[in-house]
Parts: sequence; structure tokens; C-alpha cells
Amino acid sequence: MTKSFSKLRPRILFLSSVMILVWAGLTMRFFYIQVIRAHDLSARSDQQGGNKVLLSAVRGSIKDRRGLDLGTNVIHYSFGIHPKEVENREQLISAFTDATGRSRKYYESKFSESAPYVFLERNLRTEVALPLLELEDRGLVVGRHGYRLYPHQNIASQIIGFTNVDNMGIEGIEKQFDKTLSGKNGWIVLQRDGKGRSRRNSAYPRLSTVDGSDVYLTIDLQYQAILQDELQKRVTKTNAKGAIGVILEPRTGKVLAMASLPDFDPNGPATHPRETYRNRAVTDQFEPGSTFKVVPATAALSYNSVGKHEEFNCGNGSYNFHGLVIKDWEKFSLLTFPQIIQNSSNVGTVKIAERIGPKNLYSIGRKFGFGSFSGISFPGEAKGVFKQTKDWSGISIAEISIGYEVSVTTLQLALAYGAVANGGLLMKPQIVEKIIHPSGTVSYETEPRVIRRVASKKVMDELTDMLELVVSKGTGTKANLPGWNVAGKTGTAKKYVDGGYSNNRFITSFAGFFPAHDPKMVAVIILDEPKNGLHWGGETSAPVFQAVMKRIVQADDSILVHKPVKQKRGVMASVLNELAPEKEGDSSPTPITLITTAATPKDGWVAVPDVRGRSLRNATSMLRQAGLKVKPKGSGTVVWQSPTPGLLVKETSSCTIGLN
Repeated sequence: MTKSFSKLRPRILFLSSVMILVWAGLTMRFFYIQVIRAHDLSARSDQQGGNKVLLSAVRGSIKDRRGLDLGTNVIHYSFGIHPKEVENREQLISAFTDATGRSRKYYESKFSESAPYVFLERNLRTEVALPLLELEDRGLVVGRHGYRLYPHQNIASQIIGFTNVDNMGIEGIEKQFDKTLSGKNGWIVLQRDGKGRSRRNSAYPRLSTVDGSDVYLTIDLQYQAILQDELQKRVTKTNAKGAIGVILEPRTGKVLAMASLPDFDPNGPATHPRETYRNRAVTDQFEPGSTFKVVPATAALSYNSVGKHEEFNCGNGSYNFHGLVIKDWEKFSLLTFPQIIQNSSNVGTVKIAERIGPKNLYSIGRKFGFGSFSGISFPGEAKGVFKQTKDWSGISIAEISIGYEVSVTTLQLALAYGAVANGGLLMKPQIVEKIIHPSGTVSYETEPRVIRRVASKKVMDELTDMLELVVSKGTGTKANLPGWNVAGKTGTAKKYVDGGYSNNRFITSFAGFFPAHDPKMVAVIILDEPKNGLHWGGETSAPVFQAVMKRIVQADDSILVHKPVKQKRGVMASVLNELAPEKEGDSSPTPITLITTAATPKDGWVAVPDVRGRSLRNATSMLRQAGLKVKPKGSGTVVWQSPTPGLLVKETSSCTIGLN
């Protein structure tokens, strides 16, 4: 080792040590930044150099069974630019001029402004904004916002519910299916420059939104509007405290309409009392009165407790049952089983219940679904009250058989009558028809579901015959629909107030279905505390049933194909009947079945279509399609026509139709 190196060695060692320490320090700093502080510094970098913007998903629509909007969104778009970052000025100016109809000079002045950000358009409707949404330019900024709209205001409001300012469901279907309707929000990170301006950068992360699914209800908007309108008319006429109505499809359990009054407008719920938000057909329970008599009637038929034509002494309208005096609305003496139901005799019903016994009466009541949840997909359902027999008192069997000491919801009552109409099968109620994903795929579709068999079809057919008598010549004649066979039952119940039953506050009801032996619809109508002396179910609720069903039949021609047709006996049938020899020991004439076939039209001839029961518009359309001229007389629906349906007439002949 030379002397010169020996002299430089300390310096070399010092410099080497310094270099090593510097590199060690840099390495430690690098480790600190890249590992220890990585997350914190990355977040700070994103905050300073990027701007994370929330992208809101579009809430799904609520529609009726035909696809008509019940709850939807009004979507608006706003457009702005960073003038210095615009890549294709002329293309943007031309596109906006074509879409909005504004002058070209207007947009040229906007693009020439020196401000870092300039609004071009605000709150453009979707149809106007659609071509602009296809534009791609780094300097163009698009904003989307919207609000919930209920186009039919009060119609079905208690079913639909509403959302809050954050677009979250608060009541009804909006609440029950909030997650399905809401979809999933997304986000985008916008690049921010040194001056704080944001712009899109394809290299920055982004999470796309997933819009909410559309929920289709089983509700028919037209039926719903008719039901609410007729309920409101009746409330006004009777000065009732409120009203409830439900219409079901008995074979599927689908709820076609459901309403309660008073109601509210979901576009401005804050202006209405909170109690109007409730769908009282599902949430409120009441003592049903005589509409509950289908339970003892079904039990009597199911267990053969009573002969169908057995007579009961109704004691001139009064019967002392273990100290409880049962009274009828009229002084009935001897009545058969069907007549007891037809005339709604309390005395007769209690005597039948004695034959049935508590165990069998309770068993049938539970099979009908009373005292348990129906399973409808709707928030706040009440299950009602139907006590077990061990909790019955000595007079409970009498009280329960005529609709007291038991509480039901309107929906439960409708489902029970639906089971009668459906041959004994109790169906699960359905309120949602299907759910459609934004991609167009059906993520859910309802299917009819049988809960249980209540009684045999034979029993329900016999009960239906009795319920037909109620409407044809009993307490429910005001529910009758001319030309149709209607089955139903009236009900009147005193309200329990301040520890006792009131003599001037009532719940009136009518439950029925039609056509009686091929039912398409079941309906229950409830009036709460009707006044003006109209406190009987046959006087208040039955007419609403008739008015609602009459309007539905007029509005929906698909129901008319189920209308029973009464045909006149042919002349030949009469002759053959007279000539047919009688069997020995049998004085009744031999029945003869005639098989009729439609006449085949020849060239220049047409068969007259049957337009009875149709509206003027529908009847006119059908007759003109057949090549016939129309001569209407009157207004309303067609009640007669000449020539008669099926007759062959020359083309261009006239057909006179009478409307009423």
C-alpha cells in the first residue's frame, strides 16, 4: 500500500460511509413511503389529483299487470363543458343545435367563454338528451338526476307507497321491494388538475351502476280506479268514516284491486295525515258480522251436522242462549238451512252452530285462514283474532258463529270467499305479477299456490247455491247483476266501543263473487260507520259491489265470454217433449238435450254477432267488422239487439241495438 493511498484512506472510508448512509436512508424512506404510508398517501393523492363522484342508479318502475306505470321516474339530464378541454368543438355545437333547436350562435358563445366550466343545458328530458348521450368528448360533462312520480295520484297509493328525499322506499311496495327497485349505485374517479378542475380520464377507475328492476303488480289500474271511485261515492252518500274494498281472482289468488278510504297522494305525502298511508285492507282488523256465517255453513255441510232441507224454529226472531239473547232483524219462525243463510238469521245460525260443536267450527275457521297471516308480500299485515277453543267462554260458539269474538282483515275475508268460489281451495294472495331486470330478463314470476283445501268441491257448490239465494231473493238483492248469477253474503256488525257494543256505530259488509259457478272475480266491500240510517250491509255495501262489477264488465270485454247465456227452448224440443212417453212411476218428463251448431254463412250473407252486454263502442266495432250497419238506441250497454245473434242476414243489413 503506497503512502498516497494511506493518506487518502480516511477520506475514502468517510465518503463510502456517507454514500452507504445516504443509500440506506433513501431505502428506508422509500420503504416508509411505499409500504408503511402507502395507503394514506395514495388516498391523499386521489383526493388531490382525483375526484370520486357517485353515480346514482335509476330506480325501477312499479307497473300494473298490463304494464301501465303506477310509480316511475322523471329523468333529467344536464350538460356542461370545460371549454379549454373540448376536443371536437364543431361536432358538439352541431349536435346540441340539432337536439334542442337553439341557434348555433347561442352555443358558439358558450364555447367561447373563458370560465373553467360552462353549463350548456339543464334539465333536458330523456327523449331530447338521448342523441347527446352518445357524444364522446373529454371536455363534455353529463349529469343525470331525477325524482319519483306517481302519475295517477291517489289511485293505488296505499299499495304503491312512496319514497323519501333519498329515493328510499318508506311505505307500501316501495318499501317492501326497496332493494329490488333501488338497484346498485356506481362511481367514477375524475382527474383533477392543479387548478382544481375535474375531467374524465379513461385510466382512472370506474364502477358502473346497475339500475333497479321493474316490479309488475297483479293490480289492474282500471279496476282499481273503478273501485276507489265507487267507494268514494258511497262514503259521500252515507257520510261514512271510511271504506275498504278488495277484488281478487279466485283461482290464482291475484289481487286485482285493493283500496281504503281516506287515502293520500304519494306525490305529496307530507300534506296528508300519516294514518292515510296504511293499506287498511291488510293492516286493520274488525269483527265481520254475518259475512262470517260461511264458516258455520261450511262446517255444517262438511260434517253433515245438518240436513240441507232441515227446518229450524227461529223463535220469532229471539233465542236465549245461556243467558245471551240472540235476535234477528225480522221475526222468523220456521226456516230451512238454505233459508237461514238467505235471510241471514242469527237465531238459525246459532242453532246450527250448536249442532256443529266448538271443535268442528274452530277447525273450519282455521282452514279458511282466520287468525293467521295470509302470506301476502306486503308490509304490516295483521293476522286477526280467532281464539283456540280452550279460551272460549260458554257463549263463544254463539258469538263466533255470527261474526263476533273474531277479528278479520278485509283481505282474509276475500280469500275465504275466494276459497268458496274456487271449489274449496284456499289460495295464497299474490300482489306481485313479475319482476323484470334492466337487462330484460324475468327474475321472478308469480305462480298460483294452494295453501290448503278447506272443504270438498261438493260442499262448496252447495254453499254457493245458498249464497246465490242471498243475492237473488235474500238480504243481498242490491248486489245483483242482471244477466249474471251472483253469489254473496251481507254483514252488519256493531262496533265495540268503550267496553261495550254500540247501538249506532256499525261495520257493514258484502262479500261475493260471479259468475256464481264459474267465478272470475271475488270482491269484499266494507263501510266503516255509515250514517244517514244506512247501517245494513245489504243497503250500503251490496250496492257498491253491484256498481263496481257492472262498470268492470262494461270496461273489460274479456269477462263477457263467461256470461251465462239463457237460450229459448226450440219448437222441436217442445214437440218431442210432449210426445215422449213417460216412464212408469215417473211423472217427470224425459229431459232432451239439443245440440245446436252455428249457421255457416254463405257468400253475401253474415251471421249476426252477439253484442249484448257490450259498450256502444265495442258493439259498433264488432257489427261493422261483420259488414253490418248499426242503429243505436239509448245509451249505456247493449241490452237487446235485432236481428238476434247468430241469425244469417245479408251483408250491409242494419242491426238495431238498444242500450241502457
